[in-house]
Amino acid sequence: MSADPAVLDAAERHVEEDWLPVLDAYTRIPCLSPDFEAEWAKSGHLARATELLAGFARSRDLPGAMVDVVQLDGLTPVILVDVPASQGATAGAATPPTLLYGHLDKQPPLGDWRSGLGPFLPVREGDRLYGRGVADDGYSLFCALSAIELAAGLPGGHGRCVVIIEASEESGSAHLPAYLDELGDRLGPEGPGLVVCLDSGCLTYDRLWTTSSLRGLVAVVVKVEVLTEGVHSGAAGGVVPSSFRLLRRLISRVEDEATGEIRLAELHAEVPEARRREAEEVVGLLGDKAVDRYPALPGLRLSGGDTLDRLLARSWAPSLALVGMDGIPSVRDGGNVLRPFTACKLSIRVPPSVDARRAAARLREVLRAEPPEGATVTVEVTGESGFDAPPTAPWLEAAEQEASEAYFGNPPGVLGEGGTIPFLSTLLRRFPEAQFLVTGVLGEDSNAHGPNEMLHLPTAGRLTACVAHVLSRVP
Repeated sequence: MSADPAVLDAAERHVEEDWLPVLDAYTRIPCLSPDFEAEWAKSGHLARATELLAGFARSRDLPGAMVDVVQLDGLTPVILVDVPASQGATAGAATPPTLLYGHLDKQPPLGDWRSGLGPFLPVREGDRLYGRGVADDGYSLFCALSAIELAAGLPGGHGRCVVIIEASEESGSAHLPAYLDELGDRLGPEGPGLVVCLDSGCLTYDRLWTTSSLRGLVAVVVKVEVLTEGVHSGAAGGVVPSSFRLLRRLISRVEDEATGEIRLAELHAEVPEARRREAEEVVGLLGDKAVDRYPALPGLRLSGGDTLDRLLARSWAPSLALVGMDGIPSVRDGGNVLRPFTACKLSIRVPPSVDARRAAARLREVLRAEPPEGATVTVEVTGESGFDAPPTAPWLEAAEQEASEAYFGNPPGVLGEGGTIPFLSTLLRRFPEAQFLVTGVLGEDSNAHGPNEMLHLPTAGRLTACVAHVLSRVP
């Protein structure tokens, strides 16, 4: 069975006529993930976004669908949409359901947005819709439900589909495992046969990109204290050790400050040969464009060797980024004071095959050992393992090929991503027999987590058509 190009027209109408009015309202809601808004329950922003998207789900033409907002005590809500198989679907009643996943919580603004844009101000410029959360990952519910609607009209229809939209992904999906326990019976004894994750990326907007692996994440907060209160730097400088200097020494136990190399062997892993071949194919297809999408300033030298090395570094090598600091005033407000403490938050990515909990334990051990110069050191560490997809079944590989060629005009691409989606490692551990289609719209200039986040609307429509085609091919 070949893909139906007419589906693309319908998908684009869904985007323009159905999605955009609701995405406009969603963008205006500052529904930050719990890690970034401690009073999320009191503010009600996550609840507002949940009800908005649940209302959209209830408005769709999905015969027999049940739309539930589920909220366990003290946890962020989850939207669950349970859609029965379409009439005459090829997939029988005994076929395991397909699980489609996304999230609605957002990252904070994180920097100044360019003139005319704002994190909670939806702005459309041609094919681009700007606003925090539109691409990561507010579009996902719209894409999933539109794809199910479109699949119902294709030969083969669609089997039973369960859509889960969570609200703690940007906080490491801390609340999701409890919901998977609570709602596990909705997925059947064997779990889903296919998992469609819509929270990943695409290197280009000219084909369907699928994600074969994602790195894990270890989040570390380190605090170094030297005084009970700040004192005049002229009086204490040279006598009281600087908390920043001591913190820098601690970080150097983990990362070589000259090269960026991670020093701890437990955080490294060999690149599987299959993943190396995938990266080589991408370099053959895109050349240097495979890793040139960063807004680097003129003269900056990127780390690593050639393009292949850099491509593998962003998906299979550990890395450290300092993403937040406390105890340091702004340059304008900085007086001549030797500060009492410095604290930082480190985002440490680890290869997909590294056990993040073991990595977290090793990091805690290294950072707490022998506090430099007797300072008080506190360390908080959490870890989420990465994801390395199981081999793709022939039917899914064929469906992806057909869909990409029909709706993008090019064969699909496959590559490991450097980010982390905790849901995937959790699902793979629970349901090792499931197939995975991990994809998304986070491509060139989408800038998820940074300023000027953008959803490329044509790609959203084409991806929706591709997902519809895959749903119609589930055996």
